[in-house]
Amino acid sequence: MDLLKQAILEKAKVINSTILNLDQVLNHQVDPQLMMKVGEEFALRYRDAGITKILTVESSGISAAFATAYHLGVPFVFARRKKTLMTDADSYCERVPSFTKGIVTDIVLPKALIAARDTVLLIDDIIANGDAAKGLMRIVEQSGAKLAGWGIVVEKGFQRGAEEIRETGVRVESLVRIKSLEGGTVHFA
Repeated sequence: MDLLKQAILEKAKVINSTILNLDQVLNHQVDPQLMMKVGEEFALRYRDAGITKILTVESSGISAAFATAYHLGVPFVFARRKKTLMTDADSYCERVPSFTKGIVTDIVLPKALIAARDTVLLIDDIIANGDAAKGLMRIVEQSGAKLAGWGIVVEKGFQRGAEEIRETGVRVESLVRIKSLEGGTVHFA
């Protein structure tokens, strides 16, 4: 997706050979027009998959999930990264390491928000090692819902997360794939 690549080249910052700061592209500052194009592209790729619900993790995946849900005409829900008094009782909970935060967190989704009758598309902003992605997949499995696949805005192809998910047979659609961040430069695949 050329528009997304251009935004990454203009606004993202390479921190080191494994970390790309997308604060001005996807995380802290969101370009609504770009996100709507992202959602439109995911909707095109998954239009025949029978999606009934979009699922993401707070907070960086929310804008892409919203835009995708809008274009597919379905609701979206997001898993929280912390338990609350309201979500503890009857929720799915998976403990996952966060590559960018360097900590282990819980991702929590109330059971009432996803059902066995749903066909779920998972959306995330960026995938590195895929730990949060695998946690969301376990939640979908526990719910009995059908997993249609993954929509990843930015795939770090030099880390194994997306590839490990593909190896399980799950469909993964990445809008941009980064081959490396060597030399402080983004190299697209």
